[in-house]
Amino acid sequence: MTSKELKSKAMGLGNKLAPKMGGDRTAAFIKAWQIMKAGGLELAVRGVSFESRQEALRRLAAYEPARIRAVLVPEPTNPIDPAAVAVMVGVQGGKGLYRLGYVPRCLAPVVASMRGQLPSLWVLDGEIRGARLRLAA
Repeated sequence: MTSKELKSKAMGLGNKLAPKMGGDRTAAFIKAWQIMKAGGLELAVRGVSFESRQEALRRLAAYEPARIRAVLVPEPTNPIDPAAVAVMVGVQGGKGLYRLGYVPRCLAPVVASMRGQLPSLWVLDGEIRGARLRLAA
């Protein structure tokens, strides 16, 4: 990526982040540059200790990382947090998706800004290691 492209992406991300950060444009642009310079955002998936999610992680470890896909699903009807974003995982060629956990509450606006307006569903490029998810910038 050229310097001009990097700057353009960082400015776009900063503009999307600003309203979600209380209008603080300086903080939003600093955060955007940090994400872009790091090549993306790595986050710990929350809630992986509930239900049978640890077993799901053990099963995912048996597959090549390239076969594992993550899908982020906003949950506006979530009774605890209407801004919640679930991390659903599956294996290419497998049957359906499994809720592994959630994007941390403090990062949900950042994740939403990285992908524009949250659609109802989208597939991410990235990899899951343990209970960490890496989102490419």
